[in-house]
Amino acid sequence: MNARILITTITVLLSVTTASAQKQLPADSLTRELQEIVVTARQPATTLVGSTLVSTITGSSLQNIGNALDVLAQLPLIKVQDSDICVTGKENIEIYIDGRPMRDSEELRNMLSSDLKKVELLMAPGAMYGSNTGAVLKITTRKKFMQGLSVTDQFQLQGRRRWSTTDFLGLNYRAGNWDIFIDGSFNLNNSVINGTTTSRLIYDGKQTMVGSSRHNLYKTEAGVLKGGFNYSNDKQAFGAYYRYNPECGNFSNKGNEWLDNELPLNRIITRHNNSHTHLVSAYYENRLAEKYLLHFDGDYRYSLVDNSVETTYTDTSIAGVNSADKRKSTLWAGKLYMNVPVGKGELTIGTQDSYTHTTLDYRMLSSEVGAYIPSSLTDVRQTSAALFASWTRMFGKFNMSAGARYEYVDYDFRVDGRRNDDVSRRDHFLTPDLNLGYSFNDYSQVTLSYKVSTVKPPYSHLTGALNYVGRHEIEGGNTGLRDEKMHNVQLFGMWKEFIMQAGFTRSVDAYAFVKQVYPAKDLQLLLHPVNIDVSSLSLYMVWGKTIHCWTPGITFGIYKQWLEIDGDKYHKPIYSYYFDNAFSLPHGWVITANMSGQGSGYMHTNKFGTTWFTMDASIGKSFLNKSLTVKIMATDIFNTANNDWTMNTFGVFVDKRQKYDRRGVSLNITYRFQPRQNKYKGKAASEAEMNRL
Repeated sequence: MNARILITTITVLLSVTTASAQKQLPADSLTRELQEIVVTARQPATTLVGSTLVSTITGSSLQNIGNALDVLAQLPLIKVQDSDICVTGKENIEIYIDGRPMRDSEELRNMLSSDLKKVELLMAPGAMYGSNTGAVLKITTRKKFMQGLSVTDQFQLQGRRRWSTTDFLGLNYRAGNWDIFIDGSFNLNNSVINGTTTSRLIYDGKQTMVGSSRHNLYKTEAGVLKGGFNYSNDKQAFGAYYRYNPECGNFSNKGNEWLDNELPLNRIITRHNNSHTHLVSAYYENRLAEKYLLHFDGDYRYSLVDNSVETTYTDTSIAGVNSADKRKSTLWAGKLYMNVPVGKGELTIGTQDSYTHTTLDYRMLSSEVGAYIPSSLTDVRQTSAALFASWTRMFGKFNMSAGARYEYVDYDFRVDGRRNDDVSRRDHFLTPDLNLGYSFNDYSQVTLSYKVSTVKPPYSHLTGALNYVGRHEIEGGNTGLRDEKMHNVQLFGMWKEFIMQAGFTRSVDAYAFVKQVYPAKDLQLLLHPVNIDVSSLSLYMVWGKTIHCWTPGITFGIYKQWLEIDGDKYHKPIYSYYFDNAFSLPHGWVITANMSGQGSGYMHTNKFGTTWFTMDASIGKSFLNKSLTVKIMATDIFNTANNDWTMNTFGVFVDKRQKYDRRGVSLNITYRFQPRQNKYKGKAASEAEMNRL
């Protein structure tokens, strides 16, 4: 049975079942996905506490919907695509499960919805978190203290243009106050991207076009092995774990490239990737005198990524281009804080410190190209030390939280062993935050928040290395990128079944990608990030309500920015909508049918294409007293998702047409014997730095 027949069969099945229920009552390094709201089901138990949305899952229609990802996809202000989780208007999202940081998105895929107790979405995180943390998602599971062995196994088979598979096995043994856990997973992923890119500009006084086509095949094999222990009693807890993550990838791009009206050159690009990561994490927590909480987290992380790239031009005498790069990263991090009752509220004070060392050894092995893309050895070291304090208190129907974070950063940047004093620097940051809320009653609340943030760009964007991507095209980083300073004002409101979220952000030295002419003996176009100043306004209106077995959700939103570069304006707003549906049927059947769309508009320098209608759907059921769960999902059923974008910067107009393989079906089978979560309470010592790596 091929993929098209399978998709058609699933679509018909879902349509018929949905009708019955009603009767009963990318990757592209440039793509910056708009973080819109996806709201399918706002349960009556969802409340706004300050700037935090708290959703109770136990006893709701979402309790048996499938896994944790399925639950999150149905909650206000959260968008889920495959295993990627986004929050409206936010970047740098941190996710915690029972107080510990989520290290792998597969954790949510392997967690049954029936295990979830509540989900908290902090839209304005306080000083306790890194200043660049945009939002925090806290997931609390139901406490299950059964002794003995617990086993979880989940298998997923996904068919798109190619077949992919994932299998996870987790073991947990509990004896008294001790937990010992070990789990492992294997993922075989095959993805396909087709498309063309054309760049038009005036060069040497005449209209010039540089173009390329591609048929990308990317196959990766990845595994995770994790083991650890935890001890917990009424007053103290401690634990540690080790995680090893190897990955091997093979990328091939068969296409061609051309300049103006010249005959296209057939081109094959192959890339081989080998990487592995070691992570050791430990924590200690103690409750003193029944009212003071002392908590410490420590992390050590080491990673190695080894790439080799070969570009060959078939049927021509043009010499091939070969390059290799090796990236090593080491992180030491620690976080210590204490919760203290002060002035009828709670004060959190602490310190968060980290040391990061990253090297990138880039070797251009082709002498001709090496004349304008030289080999280089980049060495980056960063020492960060922060002090933070946050205080929260309720005043009757009023609630308030206020905090401040001071951070010292010593950034040392070297190329080929020489320190670059123009890039290296020592910075001092002070970032305050304030939240004020008022609760009229259980169904009506309003909150106003203000936060200052410092956002550091990823280390991959700070490299000075340039990458060969064609005879006339280069991609690279920018060693001179400055840290972004962000001022954010947000207004939240809830009234019965309606939620409003509005925000205004002023960013100084944010980064965006641009394409411009690179100085060389012939035409070369360079794609790289630069600092920009941008202001943006977002407004989303949400309605959701459970009507018997049906939970519909409707969202309308707008994102509007004000950005100008070199006299060009990037102001066109993006309008979006969502209409999501969940059906909880008798005998444990759960069906979802979610539709969405958005208009064309700008996100920084990218103008994304219009997608007026897409649809995903799923059908699932639990068996054997909810120990066995089977679910079938169809994504982008009508193959209507638009992934195209354009860019017009510094006189270069880029038109990128691409088609991802998101259309397909997947089968998920989960079996759990005496299911429960371990009681590990460790948190992230420096989640922001790990994300940058």
